[in-house]
Amino acid sequence: MRHYEIVFLVHPDQSEQVPAMVERYQGMVTGSGGVVHRTEDWGRRQLAHPINKAHKAHYVLMNIECGHEVVKEITSAFQFNDAVLRHLVIGRKEAITAASPMALAVEEEKVKERESQRRRDAKAAAETAMLARADSDAAKKDAAPQESDAKPAEKVPAEAAEEKPAAGAEETPVADAEAVAEKTSTADAGESAAESSEDKPEAEEAGEPAAKAKSAGRRN
Repeated sequence: MRHYEIVFLVHPDQSEQVPAMVERYQGMVTGSGGVVHRTEDWGRRQLAHPINKAHKAHYVLMNIECGHEVVKEITSAFQFNDAVLRHLVIGRKEAITAASPMALAVEEEKVKERESQRRRDAKAAAETAMLARADSDAAKKDAAPQESDAKPAEKVPAEAAEEKPAAGAEETPVADAEAVAEKTSTADAGESAAESSEDKPEAEEAGEPAAKAKSAGRRN
């Protein structure tokens, strides 16, 4: 068996097929008694020049130990797979298991991306907190005028108490008018009584001559 390093590029639109493809090629190596020493997925990267109108490609690296027949089978699978844009097979003197410089760069990029995502999330959380605080302050400001408007309503009993004397004042003229009416009726009754008493003497005076005339006639 010999040591080989294989790099192949997959069309970016077929990136979801990469895990299945890697598993298939690893099965071809291990099925023949070989060993897979290293497998790295470098993800989608920019190409130096377009390949089949594709400006990016999904990179995969494999370090294997197997017979030459297995390598031929793998390269044949590359040629008949339209998703594989390019492939490269290099012979190695020994097995390589350490992470490649490209893998280290990819991991560093992932760390930077995670840190950037963390900062974005923290910024978004801070903005959300600021908006929530602003909404809370606005709600408090809106509630303050409502409370001040509600306070005069609590003074209604005092205003009602002030209105009561006014109502009493309105009732006083009515009572005075009734008293005046009673006095007037009393005075009228007194005058009528006085007139009737004055009429009685006149009637008595008028009746005296008539009585005298009657008594004189009886005497004759």
